[in-house]
Amino acid sequence: MSIAPNSDETIYLVADNSGRNGSTWCKADLERAVETVIQDLLARKYRQPIRVVAFNTAERWSEDVSEDIAREIQHRCNLQLSDVPSHLQEFVDRYAAQDSRQYSLRLV
Repeated sequence: MSIAPNSDETIYLVADNSGRNGSTWCKADLERAVETVIQDLLARKYRQPIRVVAFNTAERWSEDVSEDIAREIQHRCNLQLSDVPSHLQEFVDRYAAQDSRQYSLRLV
């Protein structure tokens, strides 16, 4: 018996630092996986996200998508003119490129 899905679905897993209990891998809802991961991260479903990995066993690939997710979180915060939530700051700092961040202009 295989634990891998039988259909051609892309699965997203979030590695989360659960504190004293160590790290865990949490699976996102399949219906809207990327959007679900982003919404769950913003809604603080994960304590301290470490990495996001996507895989598709039917197509035989896997990929670390942490950078894409971090950039999207940064982009959404920029559009809303808000700071990245504190529980995601380390994740975004680790994966989002420096040039994609929005900096405040100092008025003189």
